[in-house]
Parts: sequence; structure tokens; C-alpha cells
Amino acid sequence: MTKRPENNLELIKRVLGADYLEHKIVRLVIEENFESDVSKASVDLCDSDGNGRYTVDAEGVGMVDALTRALLNRFSAEYKSLETIEFTGFSVSAKFDTKHVRSGSDAVGEVGLQVRNSEGKTFHFTDSSRSIASSAARAVLAAVEYFVNSERAYITLYRALQDAKDRDRPDLVGRYTRELSEVVKSTSYTEVIDRIRKEVE
Repeated sequence: MTKRPENNLELIKRVLGADYLEHKIVRLVIEENFESDVSKASVDLCDSDGNGRYTVDAEGVGMVDALTRALLNRFSAEYKSLETIEFTGFSVSAKFDTKHVRSGSDAVGEVGLQVRNSEGKTFHFTDSSRSIASSAARAVLAAVEYFVNSERAYITLYRALQDAKDRDRPDLVGRYTRELSEVVKSTSYTEVIDRIRKEVE
């Protein structure tokens, strides 16, 4: 089970509607070279309906670094806010009351990931499963998607605000301005977002 920050999540989903970006991980391959300290991650993704399958891969220093590089390489060219986020915490804990075998090696593990945006605000993502590697991959994916969707929602709201101004709809202007001020808290810096903030403040 993956948990994302609740702040503005429903607003972001409502703003984006069918354009809300959500992937599933179909397959994960991790290769660790203990001599060179190089890790390779290959991740097969598809959309939430199981369509559009594709693969991302990268090398890094450890599993989490390789996973992060693979996913950021896929999305950061289009979504510049991903270039300004910073991973500030990573944790793994076991829930031994869920074990099925005496050793407890099959217990559910929870991976926690903390990410800081350009404003210094920290966001928490967690995933629980019986595979630490799978949960790590889903937690990283959840973080990447959260900031992608935040950036997309902010730009979508700005376009809606401009349209409301053009149509002389003060009711919608007020609504979109309020929603922009909320969604911006969940974004990280890009030149586009910074320009929009200066225009609406």
C-alpha cells in the first residue's frame, strides 16, 4: 500500500481529472555489483489501466539511487520541478506481527521516503509490502508522480484563471486564485511556476 501526502492531493486530482498521472510498476530488476559499488535498476511501467507499458533504467550508487535516476531521467526533461527536489530521508522498518514463518523474514516491511521541495517543505511517502525492493520502487515513483502532478495542476489552474479573466468571470477568478495559492505549496521551483506566482500574487 502506497501513501502520499494528503495535502492538496484531492484538489490536484480534481484539477487534472483524466490527465492525472499514475503508473503501476509491472517488473523491477535490480543488479548490484559489490566490487564496483554500482547498482543498475530496470523498471517496467504501465498506466493505471495496465496499458502503455515501457521501461526505464539507470545506474546509481545503491538501489534507491538507481531507481531514482531511472524515474527522473524519464520525467525531468518535461517537468523541471523534479530537478529541484531533494531526498532528505529514507527508512525501512518491519512489522513482525505480519510474519507467516517463524524467522520473520517474510514480514511486511515499510519503506519511508522524505522529499524536500525548493521552498524547504518536506513531503512524506511510504509503501508497505513483503518486498523491500518493491516498496522502495513504489515510494520513489509516488514521489516523482506527486511533483509531476503538482506542476501540471498548477499550470492547468493558471490557464483556467487566464480564461476566467478573459471571460470576465470574477467568481471563477477568485476560485482559481485560491486554488493556485494552495497547489503552489505542493510544487517545487521552475521558471514557469515562479513567473506565474509573480503574476498572481
